[in-house]
Amino acid sequence: MAKRAKKTASKKGKPTKSAKAAKANTGVHPVLWLRKWLRRFVLFSLAVFALGVAGYAVLNPPTTPYIIAERMRLGWVDHQWVAYDEIAPVMVRSVVAAEDANFCQHWGFDMRAIRLAIDHGANRGASTISQQTVKNTYLWQGRSWPRKALEAVLTPAVELVWTKRRILEVYLNVIEFDKGVFGVEAASRHYFGIGPEKLTPTQAARLAAVLPNPKERSAAKPSTALRKRAASILDGAATIRRDGRAACFED
Repeated sequence: MAKRAKKTASKKGKPTKSAKAAKANTGVHPVLWLRKWLRRFVLFSLAVFALGVAGYAVLNPPTTPYIIAERMRLGWVDHQWVAYDEIAPVMVRSVVAAEDANFCQHWGFDMRAIRLAIDHGANRGASTISQQTVKNTYLWQGRSWPRKALEAVLTPAVELVWTKRRILEVYLNVIEFDKGVFGVEAASRHYFGIGPEKLTPTQAARLAAVLPNPKERSAAKPSTALRKRAASILDGAATIRRDGRAACFED
């Protein structure tokens, strides 16, 4: 009798096959673990970007990834923030005329310009000021697909949350105008020795003309090609003011 009880006790203490299977199932499968953390990473990234978009709608970006990279490369940068109201209106119109004449008429992507870019191949650009603002404020330089994908997600979000004036204000404060020279405040003093509120139409057009290749062009010592481009921008700035394409940031 005691022997039988001992045998029964030993059986009770030994795990059954179903118990072993249940215990094995409690382990986390590597693929499921990876999916879980990947999902968490994506949600965390989206939350960070959402906060960044909402925050920069009212707060001025202290710096950008590209400015940080250039500071590390050069050992210095010239970057000073200036409020929208302290920038000559002709400067704002000039960059719109030069980079995105239909700025007031799109939601971040100029579909007509994109179609023209496809028709003309790589010889024609289609990046809007909104896209450039997103790229220069939040992302890194280059043409990689991950950066393009993030730009495609963030651009409509910025257009939805920011005003057109805010987009231009941030753009004019983070864009590069010369090697290590970022923003219209630093550029105006660097090239002409004056603040951006005192820029003449010709000076504004020349500053806009150095974009998007500021390292290869000079607003202070313009080449013949840059002078011609500046003259075209000067006419374009006057045109968008007359035909109402500047209304979204001047009214």
